[in-house]
Amino acid sequence: MSDNTITVRFFARLREELKTEHLAVDARPGLTAGDVLTELAARGGPWGQLQGDQPVMIAINQAMAKPGSAVTAGDELAFFPPVTGG
Repeated sequence: MSDNTITVRFFARLREELKTEHLAVDARPGLTAGDVLTELAARGGPWGQLQGDQPVMIAINQAMAKPGSAVTAGDELAFFPPVTGG
């Protein structure tokens, strides 16, 4: 992948339903994890669940993060389905 991209990885149910393990998005100034979620959800279909009633969990470079967390070129952004159970 080029030096100006962010690697986006999907885990568990998301990987199965989106039919992809990872993809690259172009890095740009001011980009946040939430921005990436919004852009991917706009693809429609199964992608819409990224902004559904149950927000996905986010990690940047293997550390838990929030939607407002900045992502920059070279980062790895990971999305996980919400944890359920009781």
